[in-house]
Amino acid sequence: VQLQASGGGLAQAGGSLRLSCASSGRTFNNYVMAWFRQAPGKEREFVAAIHSRFGFTNYADSVKGRFTISGDNAKNTVYLQMNSLKSGDTAVYYCAATTWGMGVQESRYNYWGQGTQVTVSS
Repeated sequence: VQLQASGGGLAQAGGSLRLSCASSGRTFNNYVMAWFRQAPGKEREFVAAIHSRFGFTNYADSVKGRFTISGDNAKNTVYLQMNSLKSGDTAVYYCAATTWGMGVQESRYNYWGQGTQVTVSS
């Protein structure tokens, strides 16, 4: 299974970006797909997750109301729509997948993408 994250870039505070995570090698119909992020000098943290079959979602408190995770099973792709961006959202964003439920701990995720840089200027 390979995960390919894309869509990162530079945005101004208050702006928007949409990240994509395309999977190949396996069909994610009963997995949890998630986004994590890691800012410079900080540990990687959970951002959002979605159950590929039932559509359940979970968000970190820091992004609730601003970020939306969604999935397109036909395209084996998960998206993270990021609105009202803040400088604190600057990080490398990683997509991940697991069969172990809607957890927020990165140790539960056994498939990882390569990361995409998001930089928010104030």
